[in-house]
Amino acid sequence: MKMALVVALVSDEKTDHIIEAARAGGATGDTIISSVRGEGLKPRKTFLGLDLTARRDVVLFLVAEPRARDILERIAEAGGMDQESGAGVAFQITIEDAVGLSTQLPRLMEELEGDL
Repeated sequence: MKMALVVALVSDEKTDHIIEAARAGGATGDTIISSVRGEGLKPRKTFLGLDLTARRDVVLFLVAEPRARDILERIAEAGGMDQESGAGVAFQITIEDAVGLSTQLPRLMEELEGDL
């Protein structure tokens, strides 16, 4: 089965909304890397050497490739990524191979068959 990694870089207050949207699109799980830092076009200001940027999360979804685009679009809508500057970024990467998914495969296959 072809898989895709959907990656969302969002502020931590949007993380739960992103996860709900991805699950509604068929994502069966997620991995969250919390409290990352990043800069966009305009560097953020500091105060007395302290960074004033909001905490951000990296949310990873390993999904069946046929569902990836829909999940990506749901994430963009839930996070307001095309409406708000600095709302976040999401993208997908094709996964050539993966191991450790044997417990997930029956459910993924059922969901994919339901789409056919």
